[in-house]
Amino acid sequence: MSDAELMRQLAALVGQPISDAGPTVAPDPVNQPMIRHWAAAFEDWNPVYTDPDVAARSRFGEVVAPPLMLQTWTMATPIITGIAERGGSPTDASRAAVLNLLDEAGFVGTLASNSEFEIVRYLHLGDALTATTVLESVSDEKQTRLGTGHFVTWVTTYTVGDEVVGRQLFRILKFRPGGESS
Repeated sequence: MSDAELMRQLAALVGQPISDAGPTVAPDPVNQPMIRHWAAAFEDWNPVYTDPDVAARSRFGEVVAPPLMLQTWTMATPIITGIAERGGSPTDASRAAVLNLLDEAGFVGTLASNSEFEIVRYLHLGDALTATTVLESVSDEKQTRLGTGHFVTWVTTYTVGDEVVGRQLFRILKFRPGGESS
């Protein structure tokens, strides 16, 4: 496939859902045990996460989840059996079309570049999250120390009902390993 045809196909995916799986619905509502485990794992002892009395007197008025837990609520439960055969993927979910196109064009290396969170509001116990992920952009081909590649950016919008509670921008570099060019 020519570079121009690849870019045409990639551009057609921008603004579209990252996969055909549809929105991701959290398997569990925001809950105290998960918050407690997260706070313990990160040694974040802010009492608004775990102490109802302190949280009631805070600006939140109730227990809230640590803001960067946002992504965890909609993560799929990993299926360990067959994980090696899936290339380390924790689930059997369909793969994003943009990643398939780039792999087929020889951009088989993947490097996470950056992630940014926008927290619109803290999550409360009982909130049931849904996440919708859309392809935001694919860069023109760039030369990097790892090889030529494209930066791929998607945005996940997290909602409780119709209310947006946060967003996550995630960017990766899909590259040709070893400095290979087209």
